[in-house]
Amino acid sequence: MFKLNRVSRALFASGLLACSGQLLAEQAQPTEEENQQDEIEVIEVTGFKSSLIKSINQKRFADTVSEQISADDLGGLPDVSMADALTRLPGVAAVRTGGQAAEINIRGLGGGFVSSTLNGREQVSTSGSRSIEFDQYPSELISQAAVYKSSKASLIEGGVAGTVELKTASPLSNEKDHTFNVNARGMYNDRANEVEDAEEYGHRFSFSYQGKFADDTLGLSLGYARLFQPSVATQFIGFAYSADRDVDYVAGDMEGPDDAPENEYLSEGFELQHLGGEETRDGYVGAIEWQPNDTFTLRADAFISKFDSESFARGYRVKFDGETASIANPNIYDNLMIGGTFNRKSKANDTRVEIVNDDNQDFDEVQSYGVNMAWQLTDNFSASLDVSYSYAESEFRNGLLWALVAEDANAETPLLDPNVSISYMLNGSDLPDVGFSQAEAFTDINRVMVSKYGIYPYENEDELDAYRLDFEYTLDNDYIASVEFGVRYSDREYSSDRSVFEYGADNNFSSNEPPLRLTEDMVDVVDWQGEFSYFPSYLAIDLDKALNAWFGNDIPQPVQTWGTNSAGEIDNSSSWSVLQSGEVYEEIFAAYVMLNLDMEMFNIPVTGNIGIRMVDTDQSATALENVGGALEGGAQNIMDEVGLVNSNYASKVVGIDYTDYLPSLNLNFQITDDSQIRFAAAKVMSRAPINRLASDRSTNISDQGEISGSSNNSPYLKPFYADQYDISYEKYFTDTDGALAIALFYKDIESFVQNIGIPDYNFKENGFYVPDTIENETTGEVSEVDPVGIYTTAVNNDEGGDIKGIEIAYTQVLSFLPDFWSGLGFNISYSHTESSVELQTDLSGGSMDQSLPGLSENLFTSTVFYEYEGFETRLSVRYRDEFVSEQWGVNEQTANFDEETVIDYQASYNINDNFGVLFQVNNLTDEPTQSYFGNRKFSGTTQYFGRQFYLGGTYSF
Repeated sequence: MFKLNRVSRALFASGLLACSGQLLAEQAQPTEEENQQDEIEVIEVTGFKSSLIKSINQKRFADTVSEQISADDLGGLPDVSMADALTRLPGVAAVRTGGQAAEINIRGLGGGFVSSTLNGREQVSTSGSRSIEFDQYPSELISQAAVYKSSKASLIEGGVAGTVELKTASPLSNEKDHTFNVNARGMYNDRANEVEDAEEYGHRFSFSYQGKFADDTLGLSLGYARLFQPSVATQFIGFAYSADRDVDYVAGDMEGPDDAPENEYLSEGFELQHLGGEETRDGYVGAIEWQPNDTFTLRADAFISKFDSESFARGYRVKFDGETASIANPNIYDNLMIGGTFNRKSKANDTRVEIVNDDNQDFDEVQSYGVNMAWQLTDNFSASLDVSYSYAESEFRNGLLWALVAEDANAETPLLDPNVSISYMLNGSDLPDVGFSQAEAFTDINRVMVSKYGIYPYENEDELDAYRLDFEYTLDNDYIASVEFGVRYSDREYSSDRSVFEYGADNNFSSNEPPLRLTEDMVDVVDWQGEFSYFPSYLAIDLDKALNAWFGNDIPQPVQTWGTNSAGEIDNSSSWSVLQSGEVYEEIFAAYVMLNLDMEMFNIPVTGNIGIRMVDTDQSATALENVGGALEGGAQNIMDEVGLVNSNYASKVVGIDYTDYLPSLNLNFQITDDSQIRFAAAKVMSRAPINRLASDRSTNISDQGEISGSSNNSPYLKPFYADQYDISYEKYFTDTDGALAIALFYKDIESFVQNIGIPDYNFKENGFYVPDTIENETTGEVSEVDPVGIYTTAVNNDEGGDIKGIEIAYTQVLSFLPDFWSGLGFNISYSHTESSVELQTDLSGGSMDQSLPGLSENLFTSTVFYEYEGFETRLSVRYRDEFVSEQWGVNEQTANFDEETVIDYQASYNINDNFGVLFQVNNLTDEPTQSYFGNRKFSGTTQYFGRQFYLGGTYSF
């Protein structure tokens, strides 16, 4: 499982032993930080307040700018996942996927800028990039979480936005000798009955155990959490404005594209769909700790989470094909068509309504294992060794079934109905008005025929081996409390595999692959309900029955193939499945030194750290380069999964290596016993998404010898870099239980990844095969090839920008009130973030500025709670301003998402010391997700997910 290279073998052979500063602070002699805690009164209460105030104390005594979440026991956090829990922190927001929080944004930056660790170890992801999907982590199995907003040299690099640290329980740190917790809840979604075949009920179950044995020298921790929940949504998705045409015929209208300024921009179309399915997550955690004496601790831990989803999407997809359609009554706003009528006018036009029945399966799994050994070598010198393995696997299978309306489905040779007329009018954030000439046929099996089946799986694997050695040497002076230094080596391998199977056509009926006639047992008529009730009904088609009728018992499976024509010759129709598959390799060696400070400046106690981290990165990726079969270019016989051999490509491994130096400074000024000012400065980095390092480059040489090339990704991408500064004021109310924190932050980001065309690019000098001449296959004329041309690829651009903002957090437990009211309290936070970064988008027609993805200018979170004699209740509100993110409509599209307010409620009662009951509602107001393209009149997504109700009980001893 663990792969040792020369560096790690040398470190083991030398007998060096080290200890991370964080682990040592917990297991070795008290540090200056702990001494400071002993001298200052620490707030202590019980219940929900206990977790809240414990988080305040952890923030107070941290050596960086951070936010903390704490649970007294495993299972103590009420959230569905850690994504929900983290969004309660200042400056942290989530992107809802299927109604659930998944990816998080910190201080206006998306998940790709967030570094994540579990028990101090870097984690890989099932997302196919570096962005961690936090819904993979059950909150019941996490005992503590922190968001580090300022950096320090001992932290693993990678978080321009911040670093999220998750921790599982330490059994030897448990106050009791043995604890056992069981949590069971039933779940109901109140919109599930609007979706045909959707499951209405689900459940959550978890248990955990922590025990200490052998005179508290041996500890064991075990946990299991299961989530089964319906996944439902009813949605409208408007497509991007990717076409243009002159439809208003206004003289002097010059707002269109440069090559046709008289044109208006047209949308690709829209979708109306019911989504339903089931999500099942099983999480496991375990840890063994052994501390035979005060100088040695051994810990081994494991975390496994499996998240499986089976879902369907049914409804209809409208394709305007506006460039060739007949258009009537266009409604134009700001040079975009937001309403009108599209008519299919000829065989060359593909205006149509597709009745879609998609079945999707997503199987995700993460595994994390680690062993840590810590020694107190002398009174002043300590060390630790940490070995870890992180693995993620994701398999997404999307089976798509298209159906079209025929003139007569029972005809010997069915013909597509050409009488297609589609009228629509967008209504901004409200649902559109639509009309279809074929509406009555959408539920008629004598008209509707299955025209195409396609499946396009994504399979990703990501694994990481890491070895870490850390040292700390304590000093006795008035300035430096200790010196920390260490090294870390990691070896990461990412692989992506694509495959495909297609049969039929989505824009007409194929004569070679004829359509399928439907029978009554294959279909159900589905009506729309609620806000969508005025849309026409449609046929829901049973995918399995349709495929069995079409292909018999031998249903073809997707394969990775070059693709063939009707004669069986390679035509490269599906060569993308081969070219988009490959591996990325990443080796990192890091070393750091950090001074922990403890001094006085102008009679003010000052603590903190100053240090530097060196990071050496070697990254590469496999590549298939089309060399036209030239042996001198390295051409090889490359066989696909069905035995087709393509001799045009050369297999290569390409990449770069680079070294970075990351200084950091954290200073904490204790201006009074209960207030402090923090200042932090650092250079930070986030590597490009690992899937963007995959190589998919290609070149084309014209008959005249002119060369061009393109690549959506690039193994030559370097990280995002930023210089960041933080200053904050923190006031702690030790008499009245609470805290006030005000923080200012500024980030100067050097560059972003952008796909641009590079002129005068010398392909030969940059490692591409370029022949000296090329022959015109038609005329036989030979031309010399110029190796210089335009190369469009992903690069680190020169257009960075700044991000700045303010965060305010106020927590108050009203314990000073009379007895009955003393359980009242609240926790509120507000964040305002601005950025000079402006990216370009053309999804709303012409090029326009767009804010940084993930940035909401305003975030607000609040929790009001009350506790009294075993009864607890709390209401939580999360608001985020509009932001830019991704939506799926035919393909991935960048869109503006509207502001949203999500409200959750929870109440519980402890019947006795062991038993309790709980009631919970998530998304209390059924807040939809809505998006648009640049202007709210240009509708994007409208999704309703429903309210989730939970009722259950807890048992603990």
